[in-house]
This record gives sequence, C-alpha cells and structure tokens, in this order.
Amino acid sequence: MRTKATLKHISQSLNLSISTVSRALKNHPDISDQTKQKVMELASLMEYEPNTHAINLRTNKSKTFGVIVPVISNYFYHSFIAALEEDARRLGYALIILQSSDDPQIELENLRICRMNRVAGVFVSITANTKDIKPFLKLDEVDIPVIFFDKVPDFEACNKICLADTEAATMAALTIIRKQKKKVLAIFGNEEMSISKKRKQAFLSVIESQSSSMEVISEHADNADDAFMLTLKYGAKTGFIDTIFSMSDEILTGVMRAIQKLKKNVPNEIGIISICNNNFIPRMYDPEISFVETSGADLGKLAIKRMMDHMSGKTFVQELTLPSRLVEGGSL
Repeated sequence: MRTKATLKHISQSLNLSISTVSRALKNHPDISDQTKQKVMELASLMEYEPNTHAINLRTNKSKTFGVIVPVISNYFYHSFIAALEEDARRLGYALIILQSSDDPQIELENLRICRMNRVAGVFVSITANTKDIKPFLKLDEVDIPVIFFDKVPDFEACNKICLADTEAATMAALTIIRKQKKKVLAIFGNEEMSISKKRKQAFLSVIESQSSSMEVISEHADNADDAFMLTLKYGAKTGFIDTIFSMSDEILTGVMRAIQKLKKNVPNEIGIISICNNNFIPRMYDPEISFVETSGADLGKLAIKRMMDHMSGKTFVQELTLPSRLVEGGSL
C-alpha cells in the first residue's frame, strides 16, 4: 500500500524545514518564489494532500458548511443547495448536506453531526415542529454562526434569510382580484410554520380589504398528497370554486395531479396560480401556470454572502429578504 505523502517527506526531499514547506504551500510572503515553486512542484508530484482532520483539530474549524433541510428531494431546496455549493466551492468551502425528514429529533442529531465535524457555519431550514431553537443559538458560543433560511423561527434575535412571503402572497391575491374571480380555494402549508402564517395573513388581508364579492376557502396541506385530496374534495363539486391558489411548488404538484384526475379544463373551468421557486414546475403544464417567483437559487447566493459577511466580523443580527416577481402564464 502506498504511503501517503506528508510535509516531513517533502521537507526531507528538499532539505528544508517542515515549517518552511508549510509556509511555502500557504504562499507565505516570507518564502522566496523559487522555494515556493520547488515545494509546489514536489507536492504535486508526490500527490500531497493536507491533513484536514489535523487542521480542524488545531484551528477548531473546518472549511466545511453544514446544510440542514427538511427534505433534499424538494426542488426548492435542490436549487438552493446547488447555488450555495457553487459559491461555497469558489470560496474554498465544501458542504455537508443533511436531511431532517421534518423531524425535530433528527434535526438535533444533524446539528450534533455538524458540531462534531467542526463546521465553519450552519445553514438550516427548520422543521414544521421545531419549537426550541436554543440548540442552534448555542453554536455561537463555539464560534459557529447559524443562518436560518426559508422556514425560519419566529424568534427575532437570529440571522434569517427569507423569501418575500408577504409580497409574494399579496401579488398572487391582487392578480386573482384583477382577474375578477369569485370563489377561491387557497391552500397553504403547515399551519405551524412562520412562512405559512405570513403568506396566509397577507393573502387573506388583501382579499378582505380589496374585494367584497370574493369568497375564499382557506385550507392547509403538509405535503403534495394533502393538496391532492383537498383539490379532489372541492374540485369535484361542479362550479363550487373557480380558482385555486397554492402556496408552494410542492402544493402545486398535488393540486395539478387532482385537476388532471378530475379532467378540469384550465383556465376555462378552473384557474390556477401559485407561488413557485422558478418556472421549472409551472412549465410542466399546458397551459403554463401563472406564478409568483421566489428563487431558491437566489436565496442560496444571498445566504452564502451573509455567512461570509458574518465570518468577516459583521456579526450583528440581520433578517434579509429576497424580492418576488409575477410571471404570467395561461392558467388564470
């Protein structure tokens, strides 16, 4: 078995001290360019790799970020992670991606894994049932910043990167009013989540204040299957509703599965509008779904920027919000 190259091997081969080799590999200004070149060339030839475990022990920090999400398969989280990984890699960091399965106990175990690996920071979208965020906030005591994103706690004194939930729901409601719809089924996410509360409050407030003739049936769905059953329940009654608003991509997929099963014509028999990550899911249908865009990729880029700002000394608490925009399809 081939012996792994070490700083000692390089130093012995070049008759240099280990400290000189180490500083040369770090491009230290005290080391001559000629020495740096020799060290770099031999390190490459010997396939030298730094002992990251030893570095982590010495510095009590790694070049790795932890990312905890309820479900990795969710398209929003997929796009968030992809954008986050791209920028993190460019900055010299890697990601540990962990799934909580929307279970607070698994979420705490994931947090423990992040701490054991001495991650440089943690990005987390909390579960619907996470009530106590003290374990996350305690990471600050060991100099591990936490950035909450998307599904964030109501607790104020923490760093949050949020979608413009109020703005997005307001845009959707105003679009429905402009289309002169009369009876709307509005399906929101888990009622314990702050994101659901914000979107529901904004949506219903706009309808109440600006449309005296519209009736809204408000329901909650924890997943696509719940949304499917709710749509079947109300959509099966001919003429009972003329529009469905879905709060997210996941809910939209359940709604559209039911609409197809019911053989409802969109938009002649029923109109559809949703809040979505981007146009990937809306374009899966004919006609394309009208939606308010809340970009997971843009949120990922904003999150990594906030993390790097925090690590550079801007440790004050911030809540940053990503703006939304309306994309007109043919479904309303």
